[in-house]
Amino acid sequence: MSKIRILLIDDHALFREGLNRLLEAEPGFEMVAHCAATDEALEVLRRQPIDIVLLDFDLGRDDGFQFIERARRAGFHGRILMVTAGMADAEYVQALCLGVCGIFPKHQSPRLLADAIRKVMRGEIWLDQNSLQALIDAVKHPEPGSGRPFTERERQVLEGVFEGLTNKEIAARLGISESSVKAAIQQLFDKTGVRTRSQLVRIALEEGPWRTKAN
Repeated sequence: MSKIRILLIDDHALFREGLNRLLEAEPGFEMVAHCAATDEALEVLRRQPIDIVLLDFDLGRDDGFQFIERARRAGFHGRILMVTAGMADAEYVQALCLGVCGIFPKHQSPRLLADAIRKVMRGEIWLDQNSLQALIDAVKHPEPGSGRPFTERERQVLEGVFEGLTNKEIAARLGISESSVKAAIQQLFDKTGVRTRSQLVRIALEEGPWRTKAN
């Protein structure tokens, strides 16, 4: 199988170079490049195919959001995993709205980061406890909006998807059958026009569909 091609963007040289060495030794990974700034990283994207970008939020003069917007305009459609020392709650939500597939805290282990990269490459999302809590708060305290009306059951299942729970775990939490969970997720896919859980989370956050209607 081909290796996962990785671009690392972080303005701290010691962290960047250390992480680059650690991930280079990881089976199935290819560290294509590591950069300190947005312009340099965009040049790499123009020259070489990249599967996933590991992106710091605070890049000194720039921030990670600026890179994401410029990369998407330049035609990059790969995955982005933010590796950050910290973000505000609103920034967690904004990051996912911009298409980030996960948020990984820098204080966690490189081995766990390798797991996060593989999970994101399977089309899943990776969230730490802080970002997860920000999303749950967004579910429970929605901003007024015109999002799609989800049923209460769909909203409950979506909370479980946010937390990375399996269908079996969601079913146990809600006291329903696993087939009912699968049906609710399919309904969510049909309503939002997506096919994966990570896409579902993103479109849900973008449109704020936290209004409910009677079942």
